[in-house]
Amino acid sequence: MQAVYSSSPVRKSGFVLSKSFYERDTRIVAFELIGKILVFEKENVLLRGRIVETESYLGSEDPASHAYRGVTPRNRVMFGPAGFSYVYFTYGFHYCLNIVTEKEGVPGAVLIRAVEPLEGLEMMKRQRSNHDFYQLTNGPAKLTQAYGIGREHSGLDITQPGFHVEGDRSLGTRSMGNGNLKTNGASQAMLWVGVSPRIGIREGKKLLYRFFLLDSPFVSGLSVGKRSVLVKSFTQ
Repeated sequence: MQAVYSSSPVRKSGFVLSKSFYERDTRIVAFELIGKILVFEKENVLLRGRIVETESYLGSEDPASHAYRGVTPRNRVMFGPAGFSYVYFTYGFHYCLNIVTEKEGVPGAVLIRAVEPLEGLEMMKRQRSNHDFYQLTNGPAKLTQAYGIGREHSGLDITQPGFHVEGDRSLGTRSMGNGNLKTNGASQAMLWVGVSPRIGIREGKKLLYRFFLLDSPFVSGLSVGKRSVLVKSFTQ
């Protein structure tokens, strides 16, 4: 595992990330989505969660990608314009949320693996039939269930309010020299982001395409012991 810097935590007064944010290298987008806020409005309730884990999936050079063998009815959205949702059904009863990246015609998508619940918790609990705060959204299928995201939400423009990702208006150029972020003359603490191989795939296992917020108890795949330690640290 490697660790690198990312942008600082997003404040409540964020702004909707534009199409240009997603029209870039999939791995860069996956990395920079850490700390951003996934927003989904359902039944006049706003559900919000800080993204703490992502995975990048490319095209013909990535054997784990749905786009590896070319365009199909299922993956067509991956070849379309960036900034659209790609929701697919897996293992017979789970949905996974991806965001399309790269220039149109170049396949790529970022899988949102886990978020830290911030708002709309009661609805998340009802939809998950689970009241454990740390188990609500700590996995790709868990978060889609908590948010109420299904196949009908695939192919939607997520640069529009209501189903979008928020950034932070104050963020500017990163300065990594002293471990702080220099932003419009201000200094903000930075997030430490882990980099590792992806989880639960058969091909491309050695590619370091997974990004996650270090020391977050909301990341997927943590052992009971490790999660217990992180929860204790998180609540102090």
